[in-house]
Amino acid sequence: MANTYQIYLISDSTGETLDRIFLALKAQFLNIDYKVHSYSFTRTENQILKILEDARKNTNSIILYTIVDNNLAKYLANESDKKKIPCFGVLGNLILNFSKILNQKATHEPSGQHILNEEYYDRIEAIQFTMNHDDGNLISEINKSDIILVGVSRTSKTPTSIYLANRGFKTSNIPLVNENSLPRELKNNPQMRCVVGLSTEPERLADLRKNRMSSLKETENIKYTDLENIRKEVLNAKKTFQKYKWPSIDVTRKSVEETAASIIKIYEIYSNNVK
Repeated sequence: MANTYQIYLISDSTGETLDRIFLALKAQFLNIDYKVHSYSFTRTENQILKILEDARKNTNSIILYTIVDNNLAKYLANESDKKKIPCFGVLGNLILNFSKILNQKATHEPSGQHILNEEYYDRIEAIQFTMNHDDGNLISEINKSDIILVGVSRTSKTPTSIYLANRGFKTSNIPLVNENSLPRELKNNPQMRCVVGLSTEPERLADLRKNRMSSLKETENIKYTDLENIRKEVLNAKKTFQKYKWPSIDVTRKSVEETAASIIKIYEIYSNNVK
């Protein structure tokens, strides 16, 4: 029977950074049984001792941590070593090396990435804008968007928009029923903003739509889930993207994060061209 690893994620902040790092780490190993124990806002030696006592009771415990206070980080490392528990600091060496390169002392402030600065408020504004401009809403304000996503129903427009908003991009998304469903302003000036078309394989789209209809207990709209009709929709959408010279992305085998990364690259190219 495979060993189950007890992964202790210890952070002096929200733990968001550590969660993402472990997500990326575990993706590199195909066969791993694990149980995650998350501890956020860990800022005292007493808290650390309690966590280590629990970790020592389990076999195959591994500790990953993001603690920016040097003394507390050393305490965790030393105590883990005494108890023979593998322990890895995620940010420590990076902060130290950057400090040397930049010739600047680090602040060592927990939650530094969550500081309420101008960038933070810009991100909140982008999220509010994107939520208000979901699924073709407030078309009259489309020119205020950083990015406009266009695609037929169920091509991940909304989750991709929300992810982009969290990265600070004001994003509108427009459902493409046919070319006539596009806003007149966008058709008259197709390069007014960074517009990206989203597409997917018809078979995958049919499955997504059937699941959607099933969850809504909807049985009437047969055309919506008909494979031949979907093939026409996808083909017409691609023709529309080509007509207006909009770059497009096939999202069939892409995660929202991968799709968003491609869109951001397209946005950067667009922004450089319009300067």
